[in-house]
Amino acid sequence: MQKGNIGVTTENIFPVIKKFLYSDHEIFLREIVSNAVDASQKIKTLAEKGDFKGELGDLTVQIKLDEKKGTITVSDHGIGMTEEEIDKYINQIAFSGVSDFLDKYKDNANAIIGHFGLGFYSAFMVSKKVEIITKSYKDDSKAVKWSCDGSPSFEIEDAKKDDHGSDIILYIDDDCKEFLEKAKIESLLNKYCKFMPVSISFGKKTEWKDGKQVDTKEDNIINNVDPLWTKTPSTLKDEDYKKFYQTLYPMQDEPLFWIHLNVDYPFNLTGILYFPRIKSNIELQRNKIQLYCNQVFVTDQVEGIVPEFLTLLHGVIDSPDIPLNVSRSYLQSDANVKKISTYITKKVADRLQSIFKEDRKEYEEKWDNLKIFINYGMLSEADNFYEKAKDFSLMKDTDNKYFTFDEYKQLIKDNQTDKEGNLIYLYANNLEEQYTYIEAAKAKGYSVLLLDGQLDIPVISMLEQKFEKSRFTRVDSDIIDRLIIKEDHKESELDSDKRDNLSSVFRSQMPKLDKIEFNVEVQALGEQMQPVIITQSEYMRRMKDISRFQAGMSFYAQMPDSYSLVLNSDHPLVKKVLDDATSSTDEKLKPILGELKGQQARLAALHQAQSKKKPEEITQEEKDDIQNTEKELEAERSKKESIIAEYAKNNNIVHQLIDLALLQNGMLKGAALDKFLKRSIDLIK
Repeated sequence: MQKGNIGVTTENIFPVIKKFLYSDHEIFLREIVSNAVDASQKIKTLAEKGDFKGELGDLTVQIKLDEKKGTITVSDHGIGMTEEEIDKYINQIAFSGVSDFLDKYKDNANAIIGHFGLGFYSAFMVSKKVEIITKSYKDDSKAVKWSCDGSPSFEIEDAKKDDHGSDIILYIDDDCKEFLEKAKIESLLNKYCKFMPVSISFGKKTEWKDGKQVDTKEDNIINNVDPLWTKTPSTLKDEDYKKFYQTLYPMQDEPLFWIHLNVDYPFNLTGILYFPRIKSNIELQRNKIQLYCNQVFVTDQVEGIVPEFLTLLHGVIDSPDIPLNVSRSYLQSDANVKKISTYITKKVADRLQSIFKEDRKEYEEKWDNLKIFINYGMLSEADNFYEKAKDFSLMKDTDNKYFTFDEYKQLIKDNQTDKEGNLIYLYANNLEEQYTYIEAAKAKGYSVLLLDGQLDIPVISMLEQKFEKSRFTRVDSDIIDRLIIKEDHKESELDSDKRDNLSSVFRSQMPKLDKIEFNVEVQALGEQMQPVIITQSEYMRRMKDISRFQAGMSFYAQMPDSYSLVLNSDHPLVKKVLDDATSSTDEKLKPILGELKGQQARLAALHQAQSKKKPEEITQEEKDDIQNTEKELEAERSKKESIIAEYAKNNNIVHQLIDLALLQNGMLKGAALDKFLKRSIDLIK
């Protein structure tokens, strides 16, 4: 029997391993099984080269769980190890010159094991004792047993083993008992080992017998040694890709289409990337790409390998050229990773371009699912992906017709260019709610885009930067004649007093809605236009929408929504309200209007007189005079507003017109809606 200490300069490596890697401690099973698979592949290679003349036998890696003994055993029929090899590869951790590795890596714990090839030692994250019973494939080799209890000391002694290979026996620690549960081991094998290139068996297959599940004699093989991405694309059918997608994501809808990656220069990369059907939340779609290294699962956090927008894809990437650290779960940035990222982006863009060219009809049918992905790409890779995507990115109008950017520009340039030479892209984001505004735009011969996607608002802001002299405007952001101003606008023929009184009538009856402000204005829109229209500033709404995506703009989200209630002074109903208001309030307002004009004239004269003086020459009496005059003015205005409000509160036409405008914009609810319905019935009687 040989006894000794493991060759490291620290007193005890194992607490360090446990502490540093605790958050990822489940990877121990992957590391031990990977070693067994490697050993099995090596003996197969030796046999193929003629360096091993014996019987290969069954190379299946066996995993056994013994809950009573508290052990997990991983057995392979691979090359095994001699006593000298155990000493070299297991005992001499420092053999690669890492005597100061703990000091060097104490602040970068994730680099320890992977950097020094210590995958085997991940076993001590969950074990209080580990044994290796192994026999080398080499002629005249004897079986040996290595054991270590988690301290630097180990023992090697002779053992009995009939054939080449290794058994790794893990005595699970008391604080890791969950790894003695069959379901837990099954889930880890399914996560890390289901595509390893050598058959892996865990327990026996079961069958239903006498009302219960019972074990059969057949090994339960948990992996597919020949996954789809390792096969030649020309040998595969669409059904193969769809079936494999269901293997990866059992509960997902069928993918839109896929890309089979296969490159061996200047780096090695295989894989299959699927375009999923993204219904709503982007975040739910992330981290669905699985990264493998020679068919061993590494991570599904692939942001370091693929550009951010490609994390929306699903599928598999397998590359031995991606540098992996301790748990193979964190990527180190290097030139290969950047090359792979660029390659994948190009392959994705090329695939989209080819589908668009080969079958535009099919592409258009899938556009609503593709759009969020391509929009995300253009936003996050504006200088790279945008240049490719602008040729196959589509715009959809409210009639469900699709256009490329260039096609749509040609469609609208003659009729939707304003007097300043700006091309105006009109859009809606809700067909039902904005129906009236859309129809008004169509009546003018305008085309309206439907932009109802998650990322459409930031995208149109980007396109305004990319497109020359172009602006996007929502159809309800202004009255139709001001959406695309082609000539100087016709002003209302009403004098300022009448406009002011008409505004006051409606303003006094506007409801107090939470976080909503209304501005009332009067415009001459023509007799055929609606009497009252609610619009919302494109700029403010856009800022509020963008604030949801962009840090540092949250103050916009806190601001109230600002709307304009536009009164059409040409409409007969509005004229009727104005005439009725004038006749009903004229006598009461005459003295107030006279007083207002007198006070306004006095205030103007005071300001003019003081404008000729320096600030220090103005007396306190003169300052008080202006202040008192302003107070008088405000008091008279308040009297005027009260008289108009008193009239307006009993005018059903005013309330009906306001409520109709609110109803059209989804703002009439609860008691106000009930009151409107009752008033409507009374007006019909």
